Amino acid sequence: MPKTLSIRPLTRDAFLPFGQVIEADLSTLKLINGGNTERFHALGEAEALGEGARVILNLFRGKPRAFPYSVTMMERHPFGSQSFSPLSGKPYLVVVSEDESGRPAMPQVFLARGDQGVNYAANVWHHPLMTIGEICDFLVVDRDGPGNNLEEFFFDQPFLISEPNS
Repeated sequence: MPKTLSIRPLTRDAFLPFGQVIEADLSTLKLINGGNTERFHALGEAEALGEGARVILNLFRGKPRAFPYSVTMMERHPFGSQSFSPLSGKPYLVVVSEDESGRPAMPQVFLARGDQGVNYAANVWHHPLMTIGEICDFLVVDRDGPGNNLEEFFFDQPFLISEPNS
């Protein structure tokens, strides 16, 4: 029988062990372009580790998941961070896990608002993109370059996510 995972709101403090939440933060606000533009500065840091690595920008288009949803696997990228910033303004789920002796521990699930992005730090276990209800686009910043930057882990027993209240 799968364990059911609870869904919590995505907050900067709760997500800190896994990376950064990308959202407008008044403490980082700088006015630029003659005061016409508000810049929320340095909300996350892209990591591209290894010789020949570079930071790239991507557009990901995620199909919605059906709920209840079974989390059967997690992945991580040992040589770079990976950020997801929603372009469709719709909420989505973020599933992460702490590392436990080289494998993911029990997953944690966060409900991200449509104005919040996440930046997974290098080597953080996470589930692939999980949109809710409809197809959504994301600006994704991650690493490109030599080396195997993808590690996957498949659980013996799945974890269950019930219908999110978005």
